[in-house]
Amino acid sequence: MIKLDYYPHTGNNSATMEKLLNSENVKSALQAKGWTQKDLAAQLDVTPQAITNWLKGIDFPRPDKLLKLATALKLTFSALVVSSSEDQPVIAFRKKGAAKTTDEHITKAIAMGSLLKPLVPFLPGVNALRSTIANPSTSYEALQAIAKEIRQRIGLGAKAVLGYEHLIEQFYVNGAVIAPVMWGEKRNHKNALHILLPKEQITFIFLNLDTRLEDFKFWMAHELAHVYTPDLAGTEAGEDFADALAGALLFPQAIAEAAYVATQKQVDSNGELKVLKRYASEYSISLFSVFSEVERFSKTHRLPGLRCAEKDVHAIRNTERGKLISEILFDPLPPMPAEYIAATANTFRSAFFAALKAMIKANGVGSGYVQQVMDISMQDAASLVKELSD
Repeated sequence: MIKLDYYPHTGNNSATMEKLLNSENVKSALQAKGWTQKDLAAQLDVTPQAITNWLKGIDFPRPDKLLKLATALKLTFSALVVSSSEDQPVIAFRKKGAAKTTDEHITKAIAMGSLLKPLVPFLPGVNALRSTIANPSTSYEALQAIAKEIRQRIGLGAKAVLGYEHLIEQFYVNGAVIAPVMWGEKRNHKNALHILLPKEQITFIFLNLDTRLEDFKFWMAHELAHVYTPDLAGTEAGEDFADALAGALLFPQAIAEAAYVATQKQVDSNGELKVLKRYASEYSISLFSVFSEVERFSKTHRLPGLRCAEKDVHAIRNTERGKLISEILFDPLPPMPAEYIAATANTFRSAFFAALKAMIKANGVGSGYVQQVMDISMQDAASLVKELSD
């Protein structure tokens, strides 16, 4: 079900995006606010001539100015920019809980994608043969077959514990660049950000290390599903499939069946929860993932469902959490820039910082670029640039 497809590398790594501002929408937004072009220039800290050049199509705003422009005028990216869909970065978020993705989030992520384009030439050669999932389906049988095949590729049996380390090779061979970031456990709206550059045929995956191990594994499996299904990137169908495959991959049928049998030997729902907690601990995944996969198994095979309820699972899950990935990788926290950069290369087998170092040396980009492309503080960006420049 997973096949190798040939992705010819276009060789077009130009940082220039073939885009124009939608001047009519910009002018309408200015009129609604009662602003002149000079007022807008002051808001964005640019010259009035720069605004004129943007509206005439002579020039196009840099990503940071584009984001400020969208925010100032309260325009979505699609309303602000006339662009070729072939060239526009494709975005997918792994949100935190009930966090809402706003137009500002989307515009900011697309701007990050634009900034990543000039980094592509500094990456090592891209593997032309990529794995893809033909006809992805969320049916239980199809998901289990795909999960089994992926596990076999990794070298894991049906009941073996899958660690996030096992997934890293699959990102590497499929042209996906992992960029580990430390966005904090609560302050950011997202825990992972998937940016596909269609023309360059490169995917950047930003993973927040300030997340719990059980969640981090799920997000990595979720993101790997996106890598296997590039045609679904950025769609609701793609998100549904990625979630479903992640669950099947981390807790496949053989384990779900064993867990189900164990729950049926319990006298009440509390006993069931103890069984589910034991499996969650053994496989280092969330209690909710175990609950969901056992429920899917019983429903597919028309067996009685679990007596414990989803609300009970969430109540336990919210009070019993494992360590953050950043805590596992680094002691003490925060890590020194050299340790963080080394972990990106060695633990995640990522060329992200090596490419960034080469770009700094060749083009002299500074802290502002790193701050925007990684969505981190200027202080952290400056520390990284200093380390990469030495």
